[in-house]
Amino acid sequence: MNWDRRLWIQQCGAGFGAVALNDLLARSVAACDGTAKVSLSVNPLACRPGHFPGTAKRVIFVFMHGGPSHVDTFDYKPLLEKHHGQPLPYAKPRIQFAQTGNLLKSPWKFRQYGQCGAWVSDLFPNVGRCADDITFVKSIHGSNEAHGGALLKMNTGSDTFVRPSMGAWISYGLGTENTSLPSFVTINPTLGHGGVRNFGSAFLPPIHQATRIATSRDNGVTRAQIANLTNGNNSSQLQKLQLKLLRELDGLREQALTADAVGPAAERLPASADSELRGRIDSFELAFRMQTSGPEIFDLSGETESTRRLYGIDQEPTSNFGTQCLLARRLSESGVRFVQVSHAYWDQHSDLQKEHTRLAAEVDKPIAGLLQDLKQRGLLEDTLLMWGAEFGRTPTAQGNDGRDHNPHAFTYWLAGGGVRAGMSYGESDEFGFYAAKDKVHVHDLHATILHLMGLDHEQLTFRYGGRDFRLTDVEGRVIKEILA
Repeated sequence: MNWDRRLWIQQCGAGFGAVALNDLLARSVAACDGTAKVSLSVNPLACRPGHFPGTAKRVIFVFMHGGPSHVDTFDYKPLLEKHHGQPLPYAKPRIQFAQTGNLLKSPWKFRQYGQCGAWVSDLFPNVGRCADDITFVKSIHGSNEAHGGALLKMNTGSDTFVRPSMGAWISYGLGTENTSLPSFVTINPTLGHGGVRNFGSAFLPPIHQATRIATSRDNGVTRAQIANLTNGNNSSQLQKLQLKLLRELDGLREQALTADAVGPAAERLPASADSELRGRIDSFELAFRMQTSGPEIFDLSGETESTRRLYGIDQEPTSNFGTQCLLARRLSESGVRFVQVSHAYWDQHSDLQKEHTRLAAEVDKPIAGLLQDLKQRGLLEDTLLMWGAEFGRTPTAQGNDGRDHNPHAFTYWLAGGGVRAGMSYGESDEFGFYAAKDKVHVHDLHATILHLMGLDHEQLTFRYGGRDFRLTDVEGRVIKEILA
């Protein structure tokens, strides 16, 4: 038999494919939780084990877009009141988003809550009553004074380059616990200040980007939905046949490229386009599976009256955000790995007292309800609940009743998922302008989140453009002091 190069590749291609398939199947056999949850699927969202056993299985990130003032919420600064109206006694940052004046005391009183004695302002009394379940990190700092860069830094680890979002990295590392649902969902995200890059997958496989859920108000009732989830024109059987045809066509294309690997056919489709095609087919198949699982999750009619009251769903001003928080719990409970819930717009350069009061009234009860609901359902133990924003605000005044952006010190709080409860870590300076003690960079926060999920931030990498990338770039340390 006369073996030329093309015939040799055609004959051996099936064997190479079998070897590759066997490796993929073997790697996906490992159980996600070390017990009986096993998947033999090559689904890119199949549940996978981490680098080590994590204390958290899922994340709910409650994001306050715009930047709430840390010195008016969770970082109590008595000296602000004492020195109100006086100049800041040290230098302001060389680069500022806008000019500010003298020190501005908080319009709200602070009280101590729980056995831990955490100081929380009157803006968040319901969250304050949960203080014994919370770790407050009061020394977060970033690198960008503008909303767009700061949002990207917090969500992707970079304020200058297009990078995968935190949820996409976790999806890539662990997959989903429910392959009929996305691994990453974002509820009412901002479409400005970095837009879709804040929840995109960049160079990671496209299936790991977030599925966006929008809420709407209709006759006083908040409804959540995923656009174009159901197909009113084609039956489920026809959709199955369409998806099967797509996979078969993709398989034929791969065979052709393999058979002519060094010829013109190998150059017909660049690798990026090949990845996009695979990602699109994966998304079609996920959307098809969601047609049965999605509507049930969005239907809140089965929730008890006590649960609805807990989230403030049937009253104002908490109905809208309460619905979003309840939906986040339902998605997490159903196996979604990373859920982000966004609330806007905490950017009070003026009208600080009026607008912070209004915004806090919308979210305080729902957030506390979410924490309590997770706890009473036994979910808080392995669910990391996280609250924060892209930055904080200055202790110095902008005008008479406003504060400017401040990335140099701000507060995050975390609960559940293996985090120590009832403690504060780190400190800003005596007025709250700069992180001063036990500083926590954004990369450190990301490294800690990944660690809680069982992922080593230095090992969770993806090779692209000739180098290995990771969420924390070349920095980041795990904040071991806040681990339970």
